[in-house]
Amino acid sequence: MVKVVAHRGFSGRYPENTAVAFREALALDVDRVEFDVHLCRDGVPVVMHDATVDRTSNGSGRIGQMTLTEIKALDVGGWCDKRFEGERVLTLDEALDLLAHKVRLNVHVKAGDEDRAEVIPMTVTALAERDLLETAFIASDQASVMLAKDVLPELAVCNLSTKPKETYIGRSLSFGCEILQPGHAQVDAEFVQEAHRHSLEVNPFYADDEAEMRRLIACGVDGILTNYPDRLLALRA
Repeated sequence: MVKVVAHRGFSGRYPENTAVAFREALALDVDRVEFDVHLCRDGVPVVMHDATVDRTSNGSGRIGQMTLTEIKALDVGGWCDKRFEGERVLTLDEALDLLAHKVRLNVHVKAGDEDRAEVIPMTVTALAERDLLETAFIASDQASVMLAKDVLPELAVCNLSTKPKETYIGRSLSFGCEILQPGHAQVDAEFVQEAHRHSLEVNPFYADDEAEMRRLIACGVDGILTNYPDRLLALRA
């Protein structure tokens, strides 16, 4: 049965990567929740997708140049709907407090050359200390997930460096990757069959409409990331 992966929580109807989006995803009884992690200026991992706070808050600036105090002062709900005014940015620890041991976690670490050596080990440690190695994995670019494997070889990782498609499976296998997250347009039955031949899980990003969900399911994918997990759950039912 295809796994329902709530992309940034129930982000189609609630402000993405917030406590309310995560709670509503859990209330649907989804299989997994995906969320994003950036490192702020004072070395605390926070849960936001973009490198800047501009799109999903009432503020502006780059996360890596802002302190946790500055980030915590932001409203990250009102941009979505006035009903959600007052939602605050979660730290990684706060997100894990909400989600750990309730659902499998797809932790997308947004790392770059400037902070990879800090944020990847920090995130790996947070998962290990909470005994989440069986129920969480790190997803990131190839250099970052290779580092995560170096830090803790038993950790499951998802390679997000999907191109070129022709080498994606082979590259991922070369460092012990267990999970692939190709773009949905990259997925066909042949790709899924080849991945499965190597015991790789395939969870495409992403599908919000029923026709594409049905196509991906027909290809044999293991899970689908979606902003509307309610739709995929209804289709699966």
